[in-house]
Amino acid sequence: MIVDTHLHVIDPSVMDYPWLANVPALNRPWSYETYALEARRAGITRTLHMEVDVAPAHIGRETENVARLASLPDSLIVGAIAACRPEHDGFAAYLESVQANPLVKGLRRILHVMPDDLSEQPLFRENIARVTGTGLTFDLCVLPRQMPRAMALVDLAPNVTFVLDHCGVPDIKGDARHPWHENMVEMARRPNVIAKISGVVAYADPETWIAETLRPWVEHTIACFGWDRVVWGSDWPVCTPGGGLLHWVAATHTLIDGASEDEKRNLLSANAIRLWNL
Repeated sequence: MIVDTHLHVIDPSVMDYPWLANVPALNRPWSYETYALEARRAGITRTLHMEVDVAPAHIGRETENVARLASLPDSLIVGAIAACRPEHDGFAAYLESVQANPLVKGLRRILHVMPDDLSEQPLFRENIARVTGTGLTFDLCVLPRQMPRAMALVDLAPNVTFVLDHCGVPDIKGDARHPWHENMVEMARRPNVIAKISGVVAYADPETWIAETLRPWVEHTIACFGWDRVVWGSDWPVCTPGGGLLHWVAATHTLIDGASEDEKRNLLSANAIRLWNL
């Protein structure tokens, strides 16, 4: 059994995705139905939808669309990580609204493509602290050089569980071990951070990567955080140019082949079920 904590559904007929104009390989519809067939073949039994950085005016519409998909018969979708804008004055009211929605399990504000100082704005930091006590997690998608700033956010809200996306977004293709390696060690010292084993296929060479290419990055992440503080994600369809969902699932099984059954279960399902009360 696998719980996928990082599915993106892309529906340009319903929402605008400004960033897709610069990513031709992904700039088209990616439906839940296409994902679900691949996911079931791979042994995925439950899924969290991850926000897709829609235009700010469509954030609420995205959550409504995910709710519609979750209501389909036998839907794999059991929750959503919703988009948010902590740098905006309306964040407090928005936070109240998503707290009232049982589908929403957490929040994310994309940071790795934003100016580094966004997370240092006073209002941004004040609003991150507001997440305390809501029961919502907060996903961090940051570049290795941005990790010190992310750690500062984590320290502002020690009672919020943060999820570090994509093994900390390492440059696998460029084999850039530093400062990623050291920053992962430092991030893992914060007990309220969980690491997501996801996205690494997108950071490797899409034409040449094999499981062993990914091993140092995945194993270092797990070594830093431990098997009790890691979850798994497909990052579909972002994983598709690098081979697709089935290739990433197969690589994952190869990479954890030597782990115990309990360790495998923690990564692939148990930690996610516990963290998001699935």
